[in-house]
Parts: sequence; C-alpha cells; structure tokens
Amino acid sequence: MSIADIKKTAEDKMHKSVEAFKQELTKIRTGRAHPGILDQVHVEYYGSMVPLSQVANVTLLDARTISVQPWEKGMGAKIEKAIRESDLGLNPASQGDLIRVPMPPLTEERRKELTKVVKGAGEDAKVAVRNLRRDANEHAKRMLKDKVITEDDERRSGEEIQKLTDRTIAEIDKLIQGKEAEILAV
Repeated sequence: MSIADIKKTAEDKMHKSVEAFKQELTKIRTGRAHPGILDQVHVEYYGSMVPLSQVANVTLLDARTISVQPWEKGMGAKIEKAIRESDLGLNPASQGDLIRVPMPPLTEERRKELTKVVKGAGEDAKVAVRNLRRDANEHAKRMLKDKVITEDDERRSGEEIQKLTDRTIAEIDKLIQGKEAEILAV
C-alpha cells in the first residue's frame, strides 16, 4: 500500500462519514414537511417489518402535510398505527384510502432542543473523521517503521491527511449551520 492509497482510503471513508451525517440530518424534523422523515417508520406486512416506502406512496400535499397512500386497502390502519407509535411525535389522520400526516408547528423550546441534537450528531461525525485521520497517520507511521517510505513522505502524508480532515470538518460545520438555520426559521 502506498501513501496515495492511504490518502484515497481516508478520503473515501471521510466522504462516507459525511454522507451518513447527511442521512442523520434528514431524520431530524424541522417545521416543514419532508417525506424523508417517514423513512425510519416500519410497518408490519405479512408477518415481517418493512419500511413504509415499500407498502405505500409517500408524497407532500403542502408545506406542512405529508400524504401516505397505501398500495393495499387493508394496510391503512397498520400504517397509521406505525406512524403514531414512531418517536416522531406525529398524529396521522385517515381520509378514506389516504392518510394525512400534518406536521405540528415547532415550539421555540423544541427548536432549541433540535439544534442541540444537530450539534451532537455533528460532533459525532467530526469524531469519526478525526478517528479516520488518526488511523491513516498510524498506517503511514507503520510504513515508515517498516522502511517502506521515507520520513519526508510520512510527514507530507500527515500534512495532506490533515488538509483533507480540515476540509471534511468544514463541510460538516456547513451542514450543521444549514440545518440549524432550517430548524430556527419560523
């Protein structure tokens, strides 16, 4: 394995950490409706738990309402129950075949709580990136010890990995600020 391989592996893993953080952010509710909020809801379907998106069509009716259209007639009650029992604090209402999920407005206290959740998730993502930096640097040190690379190469790789880490952490900070602004927007 060369220095370029170490850097490429670290870059790929850091990118995956950022993508995982973005996924985490979609689960955090804002004042606006977003179909991705219901991605974590699972429904019992013929004895097994499946994601809501596999048994119904999830779309937006307006800025504050999500509509869930079950593909099978008998699934409405099960879907409604699954949404109600999820930890999202949503209260779905049936209208014939269609299930409407209104998004309750966020209180100021709840908004501040959600910004803390976003900051916590961001900090976890930053820790993961720093751990990847440490692993890459240790790998380069092992290569130096085994006399595969020179001291200059090891130092240069450390600097490059640090720049990569700084860029990734800046990207995470930008995502945190964007989500906080979205949550605090009334």
